[in-house]
Amino acid sequence: MSEITGHRGTATAVVHESYSFACMRCGHGWEQSYEIEHHIDGEGAEMVMYVADGRVVPSPLTRPTCQNCDNHVVRIMRAGQVSAVQRSVQRQRSAPEAAVSDAEASAEPGAPKEPHHWHFSDLLHPFHRKAS
Repeated sequence: MSEITGHRGTATAVVHESYSFACMRCGHGWEQSYEIEHHIDGEGAEMVMYVADGRVVPSPLTRPTCQNCDNHVVRIMRAGQVSAVQRSVQRQRSAPEAAVSDAEASAEPGAPKEPHHWHFSDLLHPFHRKAS
């Protein structure tokens, strides 16, 4: 690792990229920004280093790992996808209690509400692309 960190100050170009990630096993979603440093090694070959939060890390494009369950079945998406879903969920949670569904409104007073059962596909629905 010391050889890699020795190149940090010699980048010929630095590109900033951000990605959203969703684990297909546990449903965890996160976003990460990277500085992609382009270097020329001692033999004249081009190489790239991914830097996240000041640390050299493996390329997230080769074998991403879930930060929650360490699984490698991770979907990579454009930046902002996870935060958009999180904002949407937050808005739904903060909606006024007056927005009660017809089924709940017609339920017998005092009857317990049936909890919503989330399915993995419900969580990933915002990430699916529509065919054009």
